[in-house]
Amino acid sequence: MTTLLTAGGIALVIFVFSAVLMLANGLEKTLVGTGSEKNAIVVRQGAESEFMSMLDRNAANIIKSQPEIAVDPEGKRLAASEVVVLINLPKRGTNKPSHVQIRGVSPESLTMRPQVKLAAGRLWRPGLSEVIVGRAVAERFRGIGLGETVRFGMRDWTVVGLFEAEGAGFESEIWTDAEQLVQAFRRPVFSSITLQLASPGDYSTLKSRLESDPRLTVEVEREKEYYAKQSEMLATFIRVLGIFVTVIFSLGAMIGAMITMYASVANRTTEIGTMRALGFPRRSILIAFLFESLFLALIGGGLGILLASSLQFFTVSTTNFATFSELAFRFVLSPAIIIESLTFSLAMGFFGGFLPAFQASRQRIVEAFRAS
Repeated sequence: MTTLLTAGGIALVIFVFSAVLMLANGLEKTLVGTGSEKNAIVVRQGAESEFMSMLDRNAANIIKSQPEIAVDPEGKRLAASEVVVLINLPKRGTNKPSHVQIRGVSPESLTMRPQVKLAAGRLWRPGLSEVIVGRAVAERFRGIGLGETVRFGMRDWTVVGLFEAEGAGFESEIWTDAEQLVQAFRRPVFSSITLQLASPGDYSTLKSRLESDPRLTVEVEREKEYYAKQSEMLATFIRVLGIFVTVIFSLGAMIGAMITMYASVANRTTEIGTMRALGFPRRSILIAFLFESLFLALIGGGLGILLASSLQFFTVSTTNFATFSELAFRFVLSPAIIIESLTFSLAMGFFGGFLPAFQASRQRIVEAFRAS
């Protein structure tokens, strides 16, 4: 029973450890998957997010005229002026308000982001107050289901479609026509320009030209790298906090393993004495008990990872520190997390079992038989 409880304690620690790493990994996967290697994003210099960036129409026209921008079969440049604003919406169930990001886009935005696909309904019609909503937002907030009406920017907007984006951060947004959003919020500037490169090798040339243009004050980044940076602060916070809590729990698990191994040594004094009498060296006894402790930790670690893997079926949401908006994402298990979790469990087994194993190896033959 003591052995089972010890293995269970280690399993719970590894469950928490794996869950924390899966949470941070899921957040990073969601935001990294939002961007594309083919695309670049242009924002105002120094802006930490699109919400804080402002680009006027003159700057937008200069950026869109660059020769490195790809052209579609119809001869249109694949560059889109986008505007990002935040609104408050009540959550389903709790009715508590939270920030939701609205993105004003153009038809080119959809062409450059093939992962965004309509799951139900249709696209908005230009000139009308219509929106399409990411499935993750529609599931978590009231009043933005298909066919419902939501009010913001002193207008009533009809939800005419639901879209998916292969789990990317776009699923936590509301999309509409950029020009309509600019008019509704009386905002004469855009937040960013997203463009598709004619060739991946054109990125350095484009970045150098735009950032050195005296008419502009902008920063250019690859879209995937830009959104990856959006996850750094929150992912680091989750990891640091989670690992701190896990280390505290692990001390209890190691003490439990140590008690179990001390009890095992106390119950096997005759066996230890017999092995020493037969000529087994102290090193063999040390290795035998240490191996038992490591094996116990490995069982607990495997069980903890198995329990944590079930979290992949759940979706959670939190406020992204970079954008201040609600972001939904999943727990994501990876081979690296499995290796790290098993390594951590073996470390607990080693530190929890070394002292009892050392005590067993130092027992004298006469004292061992006398104790029995």
